[in-house]
Amino acid sequence: MHATVIGGGIGGLAAAAGLHRVGWTVTVLEKAPEFGDVGAGISLWPNALRSLDELGVDLGDRLAVQTEGGFRDRRGRRITRFDAAEFERRHGRPLGAIHRRDLIAALRDAIPAESLRTGEEVTEVREDGLVRTDREELRADLVVAADGIHSPVRHALFPRHPEPVYSGSTAFRGVAHLPGTRLSTSFDRGTEVGVLPLTGGDVYWWISTLAAPGTRRADLRHAFENWHDPIPALLAATPPEAVLHHDLHYLGTPLPAYTRGRIALLGDAAHAMPPFLGQGGCQAIEDAVVLAHVVSTQDVDTALSSYDRQRRPRSQRVVRESVRLGKLGPQLANPVATTVRTAVLRCLPATATARVGVGITGWTPPRLPRPVPPRTP
Repeated sequence: MHATVIGGGIGGLAAAAGLHRVGWTVTVLEKAPEFGDVGAGISLWPNALRSLDELGVDLGDRLAVQTEGGFRDRRGRRITRFDAAEFERRHGRPLGAIHRRDLIAALRDAIPAESLRTGEEVTEVREDGLVRTDREELRADLVVAADGIHSPVRHALFPRHPEPVYSGSTAFRGVAHLPGTRLSTSFDRGTEVGVLPLTGGDVYWWISTLAAPGTRRADLRHAFENWHDPIPALLAATPPEAVLHHDLHYLGTPLPAYTRGRIALLGDAAHAMPPFLGQGGCQAIEDAVVLAHVVSTQDVDTALSSYDRQRRPRSQRVVRESVRLGKLGPQLANPVATTVRTAVLRCLPATATARVGVGITGWTPPRLPRPVPPRTP
């Protein structure tokens, strides 16, 4: 059986790794000249870590396990503490973080090199499994469309479906080298600053702030110079040209289906969400495990129906929860409401906050067939 995967980001490579693991031949088509992913770092929650294990993806020492930190206000006053031990006990795995380039590398290591093609743009996809590119024509038993939030394949399959909508927030992201930095999330009205330690003393930071779409901030360092340490130091240690800036969009109208014919939509192409739960990439990895499992246990038509039935309700619920959390957290701007929110959080013990989100992160992936080791003569 052969699958063509359109898109070489986290979702596409995870799908390819899963399909290869269950014995399929896979071709990954990436239009960029090399495999990579826009972004700096990514949080990997327990549901994603379990899924990567099932896919056979070894993160090794590239994963940074988060051990201490918490929520703060812009002046650095602690709102609540992150209890890592309680988090792991409740969720079954720790909270991890990794540079996106390292995650891409780990996913690529789980896929045969001959399966990966770059600089090849898809020009047509048909429901019978035909894929045309600017170089060739391929026929597949399964086509996986992991071509991102503005997915051309999704638009072709659902031409009348509304396009992604603006969340109300714009985001800045970067990586700085600042050893000894701890995990933190800091709030002000309409603004969130996250700090996530990576390995080797690197730190992934992000800022989301309410703004009109297309807004550009001339001097990020000046705007946040009065925030608590290490936020000014992280911004100062990040070259301006290395700062990523994106308006945050999501698929506001849920799709009626994730499949059409022999095509499966996966990741942002199916359920793009705002980043306020840190689940965008995690849900794409979940998609990949479920897709690999269903095609390894059922015929393709039945498998795709099962994939849609399993993934659509869950991932669309995560989209709704992410939107809701954004409105209660980083997008909350009313001064009275923000004061009440801070007071409520300060009253919660660290053990209580460690339980938040367990309904999402507690997800357990289906078991995939294990590769059979070759016999020794």
